[in-house]
Amino acid sequence: MLPATFKLCAGISYGHMRNTTGLRKTAIVALSHEMKRIAGPGPNRWISQVRRRSSLSSSRIEEMPYSEAEMSYVKQGEEALQKSIRILSDQDGWKTEIVAENGDKVLSKMLPDVGKVFKLEVMLDQQPDDLYGELVGNMEQMGNWNPNVKQVKILQKIGQDTLVTHEMAAETPGNVVGPRDFVSVRCAKRRGSTCFLAGMSTSHLGMPEQKGFVRAENGPTCIVMRPSTEDPNKTKFTWLLSIDLKGWIPKAIVNQVLSQTQLDFAHHLRQRMAASTMEAALAC
Repeated sequence: MLPATFKLCAGISYGHMRNTTGLRKTAIVALSHEMKRIAGPGPNRWISQVRRRSSLSSSRIEEMPYSEAEMSYVKQGEEALQKSIRILSDQDGWKTEIVAENGDKVLSKMLPDVGKVFKLEVMLDQQPDDLYGELVGNMEQMGNWNPNVKQVKILQKIGQDTLVTHEMAAETPGNVVGPRDFVSVRCAKRRGSTCFLAGMSTSHLGMPEQKGFVRAENGPTCIVMRPSTEDPNKTKFTWLLSIDLKGWIPKAIVNQVLSQTQLDFAHHLRQRMAASTMEAALAC
């Protein structure tokens, strides 16, 4: 009704139409009736309607339709995050694997539907945003500072939160565990001051199995970074790790390798962040 009313009013803006008294009266009455109808009981109702329509229009523009394959990755990433949060939320049944001299510790737990999972708990001297920027924003540079990682490559990015990656892990000393690689879907999220980076194994047409590497599987895995309650400039860093390395490897060796890998990661991440802080200071 409203568009028709405006057309009627626009018509009387022409000189020859203004002389048509009946048309002018009709337009005035119609416009008055329409504005009263929209205004309703509140004086700002029509403003809210305009804002609502504008908001809907903007949301349509911002919507990014995903293909079926892309939506599958998004759902896998969300599933990995939700499973990880459920596992970490249950504090019962965790057993200590290693405690380092600096207080870093690795715990483990057997889950009927997942198998053995490991949990690294450390305190880092950086804020969660800085760590998130390094681990998510500079993800492909991880091989430069973590000797346990040969390469991380982003195969596909879907929206702001979902990535499909390929990681090549180096062999362990003495080649006790040979080189492994993983194709993973990752979900990066922020909830308030807490940052999450969750993932699980997936497949991707652009990355078939690689010669010289055993295609291992992971998931659900998740890194959680939240400000320390004692010092907001520090971060309580938790890493849930669940990996099937494949191959014929004794469980005792697998447990030792994965626990040590987590401790090593914390050590190398500290070194990386300290170097980044130093570089930033020198740049100033």
